[in-house]
Amino acid sequence: MRAHRILPLVGILTATGPEALFAAGGSGGVFDVNPGLSLWATVVFLILLWILGRFAWGPILRQVEKREDHIQSSLDEAREHNAEAERLLKEHKAQLADARRQANDLIAEAKVAAQELRTELQEEARADAERIRERTQAEIRREWEQARDTIRREAVELALSAASQLLHERLDGARDRELVERFLDEVADEAEETPA
Repeated sequence: MRAHRILPLVGILTATGPEALFAAGGSGGVFDVNPGLSLWATVVFLILLWILGRFAWGPILRQVEKREDHIQSSLDEAREHNAEAERLLKEHKAQLADARRQANDLIAEAKVAAQELRTELQEEARADAERIRERTQAEIRREWEQARDTIRREAVELALSAASQLLHERLDGARDRELVERFLDEVADEAEETPA
């Protein structure tokens, strides 16, 4: 909308300005000063400056300020995000260090508990082995004593039986020898039939 107001004015100045300036004519070099041309150039410059100040610089400056404010807010936001990220990173590192410390503590406790359990199991195994050994020795001793008592009883019975047979039968030496050998064979047969 503003451009429609500015364009006709700029067109009129450019259309009339250069011909009128050159029409005043005169020949001169590049370094000749023409007061009319200087005046028109100054007027055109001031009008252009006024038009730009009135219609263009305000919106341009507002856009530049708006863009600057946006960039500044983006930078502030980025700083805030960076500070938040650093805070979270520190917090994460602290949590990670705490988790590692807790894990190391748990591992150390587990090692101690495992060593205690191993020692306890070894002591229980030794105690069980000792009880089994003592029980086995007691059982062997009891079996040996029972076997000794059984042999002693059988020996007494055998001796009594042999003595009673010898007393009932009085035979000669060969007959006594045969009787004792037969009796010993019977005892040996009975010993073989009796389970150990």
